[in-house]
Amino acid sequence: MKDKLSLLEQKKKEALAGGGAKRIDDQHKKGKLTARERIHFLLDEGSFEEIGMLVTHRATDFGLAKEKYLGDGVVTGYGTIHGRLVYVFSQDFTVFGGSLSETHAEKICRIMDLAMQNGAPVIGLNDSGGARIQEGVVSLGGYADIFYRNTLASGVIPQLSAIMGPCAGGAVYSPAITDFIMMVQNTSYMFVTGPNVVKTVTHEEVSAEELGGASTHSTKSGVTHFSCANEMECIQYLKTLLSYIPSNCEEMPPSVAYSEANEVREGLNTIVPENPNQPYDIREVVAQVADENSFLKYIKTLPKILLLALRV
Repeated sequence: MKDKLSLLEQKKKEALAGGGAKRIDDQHKKGKLTARERIHFLLDEGSFEEIGMLVTHRATDFGLAKEKYLGDGVVTGYGTIHGRLVYVFSQDFTVFGGSLSETHAEKICRIMDLAMQNGAPVIGLNDSGGARIQEGVVSLGGYADIFYRNTLASGVIPQLSAIMGPCAGGAVYSPAITDFIMMVQNTSYMFVTGPNVVKTVTHEEVSAEELGGASTHSTKSGVTHFSCANEMECIQYLKTLLSYIPSNCEEMPPSVAYSEANEVREGLNTIVPENPNQPYDIREVVAQVADENSFLKYIKTLPKILLLALRV
């Protein structure tokens, strides 16, 4: 029994190491956290319970039989955020560039199924180059399974996506149909295919930032709802956003106790001018109506719509 327990501990250490120390260092040099570090900062301390820690891929072609990593490039499980149950998957770019394999997809699907069954939000921390090309159609079939669950979960549980690296192809199709998307400036990208392919096909030279960076998707395409300065800010936005929405379609949104300080301010009587042709600053109205420091905004462009989230 001791030998078996020792082997289990060894495998756990191997899984925690991801793609190895060198690749983790490269991740940090780019200003990015690892998959497990992101989960650590997102969830309440000590609340994360991992599922599928020792899973490996089944592929044998193109030398994959000799290169296996425990967890297969994605960390999945559940935990709490401010005491609230959530399910999360975090793709590990240090393992095959976070690419999606058959078993990688199965782990994500398992988390999404459990989130639906238990009426809890699902959060995806995406850092993936797309399909694992060595597995061919099997990998693409995994994306089909994920997309199917995205549609089933729509309107039933919140689906939050954080783009935290260079994501392409299937790695962005799924986030694009979730409820909220946030990106990290200068390190995250969303595009169907990268700049090199665009140059080959159209002979147009375009940078990754111009093609699918946070600035492009927050000011032109409207794909992302939040553009964050760094990964820690992105994680904080996830936590804040979650505090405004219910865990599922059967629950009421979170609320706070009423206090006299929340009463409508007298300033509302003078903000709007008597002359209907005279402009006024709508932000002053929001500041008067919303609880102090509770206003959260996100901008969707094309057309540009300002959506307000208020604690009442």
